Amino acid sequence: MTTRAEVFTTAGELADTIASGAPVTLLDVRWRLDRPDGREDYRAGHLPGAVYVDLDSALSDHSVTGRGRHPLPDGAALQRDLRSWGVRDGVPVVIYDDWNRAGSSRAWWVLTAAGLRDVRILDGGLAAWRAVGGVLENGDATPAPGDVTVTRPDLYAGALGVVAAEELSDIVANGTLVDARAPERYRGENEPVDPVAGHIPGAVNIPATALLDESGRFRPDDEVLARYPGSDASSPEPLAVYCGSGVTAAIAVAALTAAGREASLFPGSWSQWSADASNPVEVGEPSATEA
Repeated sequence: MTTRAEVFTTAGELADTIASGAPVTLLDVRWRLDRPDGREDYRAGHLPGAVYVDLDSALSDHSVTGRGRHPLPDGAALQRDLRSWGVRDGVPVVIYDDWNRAGSSRAWWVLTAAGLRDVRILDGGLAAWRAVGGVLENGDATPAPGDVTVTRPDLYAGALGVVAAEELSDIVANGTLVDARAPERYRGENEPVDPVAGHIPGAVNIPATALLDESGRFRPDDEVLARYPGSDASSPEPLAVYCGSGVTAAIAVAALTAAGREASLFPGSWSQWSADASNPVEVGEPSATEA
């Protein structure tokens, strides 16, 4: 069973690692729904030696059709990118962002699904690093080429659970399907990105941001598990999570994994489901029989 320490690291722990001279690769994945390109923010100040990772181009494969707005990347292309970022076999990777852990969680999910080991999210992100007095560098980092090998090139069948659209009805019938978007998007009151508003029938709404505290750190494991109906670390019932396009849902998968609860991701999420006119759509809150 995966432990919290295998998914997250604290800013203090990271500072100690860097001070000790132990090797660690730092990846800066700044991404926001309203500002997906975070390179200029990265150049204005990033952790020492951290390499900028573009979520839209490197952690997604837009040549793939029919799988939503952020299809999972190709394994061979991902390996080339990882090596260009200086990622090496046997060297820990720490990923951070500066907005609601979406970018770092997506990167953690992608790298772990690709078979990399010792990949962790900086809990609290850039703000936590600043809070412990961590220094920042400007400009672009130029790492030495890495040698990492992607051992699971098909991320749709990778080391982490993936659920396909045609499997969602079974999840609803036998377990829990979670919509990790904001409540107003789940209810269909507001849809800023996709052409259809609403949610997948039978899904319950547990916003991914509810798993973070006021400082942007992940809540304790027991608090995370308590938010999921009938969920505990040993539950055999299937649990799957989706969001708008498979990015913020990774926050929930990371939190649940750290708490020892297996959770699958529907990578195409609402952007894939709503693009198929034959798929049913629900709006509003679930009925009493569904809740």
